[in-house]
Amino acid sequence: MTGLKLRVTTYAGYKADERPTSFTLGERTFQVREVIDSWFGEDHTYFKLTADDGNLYLIRHDRGADEWELIMTETAQPGEARVPPSSG
Repeated sequence: MTGLKLRVTTYAGYKADERPTSFTLGERTFQVREVIDSWFGEDHTYFKLTADDGNLYLIRHDRGADEWELIMTETAQPGEARVPPSSG
């Protein structure tokens, strides 16, 4: 399975705690609101997350090639509160 290539900014803490904080698809940059889940495959790390547009994304990191791909996106339905309002 091949997804769309992404540019991803990650949390710069410990390597074991590495997670995406934003990603760029085409010309648009999305801020990660919440990492819902993450798991390791044989060669990839997967992240299920919500972004500041309210949509759900599944992205993966190819650890060997150090490349990121968008695997799946699910658009929030009108009136669906997938992402809690930001406080601040």
